[in-house]
Amino acid sequence: MFKMMENVFKNLASKPATRMYPFEKREPFKDSRGQIEGIEIDKCIFCGICQRKCPANAIVVNKAEKSWEINQFKCVICNACVEACPKKCIVASAEHKTAATKKENYKAVQPPKEVESDNSKVTA
Repeated sequence: MFKMMENVFKNLASKPATRMYPFEKREPFKDSRGQIEGIEIDKCIFCGICQRKCPANAIVVNKAEKSWEINQFKCVICNACVEACPKKCIVASAEHKTAATKKENYKAVQPPKEVESDNSKVTA
């Protein structure tokens, strides 16, 4: 009985073993896998290696449209696409996904490159 009371008083006087979660958030560990944030579309060459390496088939690369799309709900956060990308343009973060109310895919489309026109040459 005395041993139990000693343990009770010790626990009352010590700091809690857990965090006050919504107010105190723990930083993710170094090199932990969180979620795919997106892609630096200007660096992407649309080779499709990330699409072929994805075990969940969550990535769709369209070279003709110059678009890159990921279904975040299919993604298993293995980071195989990040490691396989030759241009290292896929951006991953250590933060985990938050709850979502809609299933929306992340889609990035490369804007068409502007062609410089030479207006100084005017033909009559």
